[in-house]
Amino acid sequence: MVARPEHIISRASISENALKVLYRLKAAGFEAFLVGGGVRDLLLGREPKDFDIATDAHPEEVRDLFRNSRLIGRRFKLVHVHFGREIMEVATFRGTHDDGDDTEGRVEDGMILRDNVYGTLEQDAWRRDFTINSLYYNIKDFSVVDYTGGLKDLEAGLLRVIGDAEQRYVEDPVRMLRAVRFAGKLGFRIHPDSEAPITALGERLEAVPPARLFDEILKLFLSGSGVATYELLRHYDLFRHLFPMTDASLAEEEGGFPHTLVLRGLENTDARIAEGKPVTPAFLFAVLLWEPVRVRAQQLMAEDMGEIQALQVASEDVISQQIQHVSIPKRFSAQTREIWVMQARLKRRNGKRAARLLELSRFRAAYDFLLLRAESEEADLQELADWWTTYQESDEGQRAALVRGAPSAGSKKRRRRRKRRPAQSDNADDGEQTPD
Repeated sequence: MVARPEHIISRASISENALKVLYRLKAAGFEAFLVGGGVRDLLLGREPKDFDIATDAHPEEVRDLFRNSRLIGRRFKLVHVHFGREIMEVATFRGTHDDGDDTEGRVEDGMILRDNVYGTLEQDAWRRDFTINSLYYNIKDFSVVDYTGGLKDLEAGLLRVIGDAEQRYVEDPVRMLRAVRFAGKLGFRIHPDSEAPITALGERLEAVPPARLFDEILKLFLSGSGVATYELLRHYDLFRHLFPMTDASLAEEEGGFPHTLVLRGLENTDARIAEGKPVTPAFLFAVLLWEPVRVRAQQLMAEDMGEIQALQVASEDVISQQIQHVSIPKRFSAQTREIWVMQARLKRRNGKRAARLLELSRFRAAYDFLLLRAESEEADLQELADWWTTYQESDEGQRAALVRGAPSAGSKKRRRRRKRRPAQSDNADDGEQTPD
């Protein structure tokens, strides 16, 4: 235990609503601790995104204390206490189901499917995934409780799985993605014993429900450290189990140049998050899946299919295969397909087409995607990207002149690669990547 004078956590840095939950649990005679990422971030001097609470009160007892709460979860029951848009997650201390007692837990092929086993504070600490996430802030005396050596690892910048890493990854393969995410987000090293099994066990991700992996993908790539996370996923050979078609496409250079659009897209996304600008999964998946869509569309166009129709068919083919690995809700996949198909429509600028395209709700996302392609994919696209940039900045008379001078979209040019430029795409306003 680390006493209050020996650590930097202050109640002034903790959400007022989290404190309300902690104090009410304490007043009702229960143990109450802030736990996990919130404690970790406070000790690192960062602003926590979430405040999770652990207690010896059972879920039904927590629900009885808070009328603004509800029970959630099937694998492990939790309580969400609602304060407007802010939600406090309260979990009962977890225990183990050893000695053949499997009345609550259920395991299949080593993977835990249900885990409603309650225990003590110490048991809960050893059941958590990483040492740096098993630190507890006690509202009773404001101390920090550390059973697993998390404070030492935090100081060393080390990410270490609690217990046998291989067994913990088999129990829940998503822990491998969490290891990569925390390493990328915090800039920590994964302990050698914790990283050794990752590559060999990557295929176990294919047994994880696609809907759960969708949530993990958002955490991996839309938390502000997408580039570092992407590079680690590739390093540990996990990316191919999430996006097999994209991984296969990225392995093949074209014209002697590697594909860079995914990296450029994640760089821009990280920059937008750092600037407090909105991002959306639709744009993320457009970036992550564009290469297999482009390759499939080129195959269809070689069979004399028109570009717009080819992109439509390719989009359907790629999305239908991808959702077998990582699901994409229709509200996002529909937007993603629009972004792709509009890449062909943006070439058709004659007559009133340009003005009509500019009024479409998905224009800004499609335009920003075009800028990324011009920077990282096709040299011939820079002229088109510049044209649309000028068109948006022009008055009505200037736009009419631009349209008259626009080339026909029917001519085909030989595709050639270009070297990556250091400059980022404009992304000038906050509309890019923003869902309607």
